Amino acid sequence: MAANRILVVEDEKSISDFISINLQYTGYEYAVLADGDETVAYLKQDHSFDLALLDIMIPGVDGFELMKYMKQYNIPVIYLTAKSDVSSKIKGLRDGAEDYIVKPFEVLELLVRIEKVLERTGKLKKVLHFKDITIDVENHSVFQCGREIQLKPLEFDLFAMLVKYKNRTLPRERLLNEIWGVDFIGGTRTVDVHIAQLRKKLKLDVEIKTIPKIGYRLED
Repeated sequence: MAANRILVVEDEKSISDFISINLQYTGYEYAVLADGDETVAYLKQDHSFDLALLDIMIPGVDGFELMKYMKQYNIPVIYLTAKSDVSSKIKGLRDGAEDYIVKPFEVLELLVRIEKVLERTGKLKKVLHFKDITIDVENHSVFQCGREIQLKPLEFDLFAMLVKYKNRTLPRERLLNEIWGVDFIGGTRTVDVHIAQLRKKLKLDVEIKTIPKIGYRLED
């Protein structure tokens, strides 16, 4: 199954490069444009995107004006902008944006919000891949070289999160809160135990890295 496609419209190259690198690491396909007029023309040729990340203050047609084109092609929008005033945020959301993020932003927060919007709008791809492993998110099943690997529910959720954010260091506390919930009363040792099981069952001793005093990283 193909990866989700994301359109990035951002005229500041350092920011668009930063977003692109992180989208690539996470497994998304993407296209980057820096001009509103260019975006309108591009969409006439290719509008098969699952989500758009739009800056508002761009040359040509601005981000607010681009919204009508995104609606025309059924592309959900997250605004990424330096415009932090309440009136701009209200306008963006009222016009139809799924989310509104003010710069500067944390990349992990952006990736989580992207995933939530894709999920909420029914566009999230239900299959993940890592090397010879296929993860069927909808059916909670994992296959390695075509053979099903039995993972317990929490092991599955933990591995899926590692794959979604591969090549990133995930702190134990974040993993604990996301998978076990903020009300879980056990310690972070629980994460270590489940990581050990994943390494054993999936033969990923090398790929699942321990980051001392921080957490874990799945390296592709």
